Amino acid sequence: MKPHHLLLLLFSHGLAIGVGFAAGIYALPILIAPSGPSTEEVSTSAESASFYGEFRKDLISSDTFHWGEGAVAIGSTTISFQGELAPGPDYKLYLSPEFVETEVDFERLKSKMAKVGDVKTFDNFLVKVPAHIDPTRYNTVIVWCESFGEFITAARYQ
Repeated sequence: MKPHHLLLLLFSHGLAIGVGFAAGIYALPILIAPSGPSTEEVSTSAESASFYGEFRKDLISSDTFHWGEGAVAIGSTTISFQGELAPGPDYKLYLSPEFVETEVDFERLKSKMAKVGDVKTFDNFLVKVPAHIDPTRYNTVIVWCESFGEFITAARYQ
């Protein structure tokens, strides 16, 4: 086999493996995600909430692969979301004392934030608020991808 054929073969197979790996990273969270709560469950939870906000796709660090869109309701015991998040691994829900919409601002304020819990679904979610967290002490709810340090979305609620 000629050296340039071998080089072309290595490049094409390497590219195919890279594309397959990237597709797997993107698809795996979708394939293993549990079903989200029903619209009725989210609506019932939202009725008892004290604060409301909206996740939007047009935030500075939101992009094609990192976004959220829909209504979020913040109560003393549950944070509910009716809408859609871009799929991804290891999403965490945080409360922040300041509105943020970039990775840089998130990292700057992370020590002042409260980690509420895991977001495991991409269509609607319900996340229990731990007893030691008081949502009235914060004004913004954030979805963050812990594994890759990626900002997904945020909503100001007070």
